[in-house]
This record gives sequence, structure tokens and C-alpha cells, in this order.
Amino acid sequence: MLVIRYTSAGHQASAFTALGVEFKQVTGLACAAMSEDAKNDSTSWALIFSCWLVAMISTLGSLFFSEVMELTPCILCWYQRIFMFPLVLILFVGLYPLDKKVVRYALPIAVIGLLFTAYHCLLFYGFIPESLQPCSRGVSCKDANMVLFGFMPIPLLSLASFSSMTILLLITRARMNK
Repeated sequence: MLVIRYTSAGHQASAFTALGVEFKQVTGLACAAMSEDAKNDSTSWALIFSCWLVAMISTLGSLFFSEVMELTPCILCWYQRIFMFPLVLILFVGLYPLDKKVVRYALPIAVIGLLFTAYHCLLFYGFIPESLQPCSRGVSCKDANMVLFGFMPIPLLSLASFSSMTILLLITRARMNK
């Protein structure tokens, strides 16, 4: 025998009676599971939005340095831009509507950008010999103009951006695999 009751709030509450066994509020459990999915979706959205925000601020900052402050980017800065600029578009497209698979596309780009940035930082601080420096013509990767306010190297800002995006994307991927 199947009995279906409706509550005043419009939610369906079911009670199944078969052979003397009663299961109450089956739909209530489904609603609780859906709310957990909704929480995961909102957390994933917030993490991907945070990545997009970091990418957008980094892109605008990079353009500000080159176009407003007239700092010519070195070769490694261009490579980092190649991996930063598309992340703004990729992550934005993944936000509306939420597509958790965007991590699959954004994470490799962020990791490769992180590798270029780590190499640039090691070069800037002198851990890599000048013979391995790719910036032999044009602006040097170790140029004094690469330091803002006398203490903040631009490669370090890029390292912070790519690191934070990589960490946020890894957290998003881990939450998706639960």
C-alpha cells in the first residue's frame, strides 16, 4: 500500500507501508542530500570565482605595468602572460553556468605558468646561472625595473598569483572527487 501526503509548505512527504514496515520522509532525506550538493556547488563556484578574480587582477596589473608604467616585459614575463591571460576567459566561462570541469582545462595552464614563474624567480634571485638566462636580448629578466616600491619583485607577484590559483584549483578538484 502506498500513501503519499503533502505538507502545507508544498513539500512531498512519503510514507510507504509494506508488510508492516514503514519508511517515513523518504523525500526529506533526498532533500538533505540535494542541499549538500548545493553547498558543494556554491563552494566550488566560490573557489573558481576566486581563481578568476586572481587571474583578472593579475592580467590588469600586468597590463598596467606595461602600458601605464611603460615597463617593457622580458621574455619570461611574456611567457607568463601567455598562460595568465587565457585563464581569465576560461574561468569566466566555467562560472556561468557553473561547470566544474573547467578545472580540467584551467589547472594545466596554471601549473605550466607556475613553472615558468618559478624559473623566473630562481633566475631573478641568482639561483640559476646567467648562461641559462633566456633574456639575452632586450629587457633582462633580472632588470632593476622589475622591482616595485624598492622591495617587491614583479616575478614574485606572478609567483603568488599562479601559486594561489593552482592551490584553489587543486582544492576544487579534490572537492569534486569526494
